[in-house]
Amino acid sequence: MSEVKKATRDGFGEEIVALGKQNKDIYVVDIDIGKSCKTGKFREELPKQYFNVGIAEQNGAGVAAGMATCGKIPFVVTYAVFGSLRMCEMIRQEICYPKLNVKIACSHGGVTPANDGASHQSIEDMGVLRTIPNMTVIMPADYYAAKKLVKKAAEMDGPCYLRFTRDAVPVIYDENTEFEIGKANLIKDGTDVAIIANGDTVNIAVKAANELETKGIKAKVLDMHTIKPLDTEAVMDCVENIGRIITVEDHNIMNGLGSAVCEVASEAGKGIVKRVGIQDQFGQSAPYERLLEMNGITAENIVAIAERLTK
Repeated sequence: MSEVKKATRDGFGEEIVALGKQNKDIYVVDIDIGKSCKTGKFREELPKQYFNVGIAEQNGAGVAAGMATCGKIPFVVTYAVFGSLRMCEMIRQEICYPKLNVKIACSHGGVTPANDGASHQSIEDMGVLRTIPNMTVIMPADYYAAKKLVKKAAEMDGPCYLRFTRDAVPVIYDENTEFEIGKANLIKDGTDVAIIANGDTVNIAVKAANELETKGIKAKVLDMHTIKPLDTEAVMDCVENIGRIITVEDHNIMNGLGSAVCEVASEAGKGIVKRVGIQDQFGQSAPYERLLEMNGITAENIVAIAERLTK
């Protein structure tokens, strides 16, 4: 894992420009926060494919739905807390129900808004949107994953929610790593415990696995970048062959990645799953790392849980 850090929103900002130049049907529907969501370059270089609807999230969703009916591929761009919750009814009725080809690309996912406080920290978004039929839900782990998964989202047909970080996170992959929507990426193999993480917590899972290795515990690490459709085959492999799973996410432990993995394990009637994530509580104004610590989203906590599971 590299010591270099980059925000995944930067990967989105760069990739959407490249995609827009390649395909004139790709549009950005901005909700007036393009500076934070990294759509400024797209606006400058592709003005005919750019619309700013102002601070009107529901309207942006409707405009994008209309574009999709005309064969366009619109990316609605805003903060995660607004793109999931304020737009939720329109996403359900106008985008997912008719299964229109709209992509909702949101920065500031999880507690990465940090000092902006609870109002801007989207800890429910992936859970809410994964319950809506026809929706695909993705959170890339780093800058390179963001670029590749944005491209994959543009190529797929149907609604998709892409969640990015505000803060810079460690670079895990490189430009040659390939990704497939709905298929987990194996980062580290192991036989004693499985750590399944997504987004900005993948690097924390890797740190924990490396620490566990020094203690003689071999941890498997999966980057479950797509929580819907979930890679149930990868989860079942962990259930059948390891039986001890820790999920890690920058999201409420209810209805997110941890819940999705628990659903697979419970239906199989095997294994044990421990969930690490936001402890069903709102965030507050504090540094990003402090907010993670307050919820036990640390390598140290993951190591402690893994040690208890493998005794």
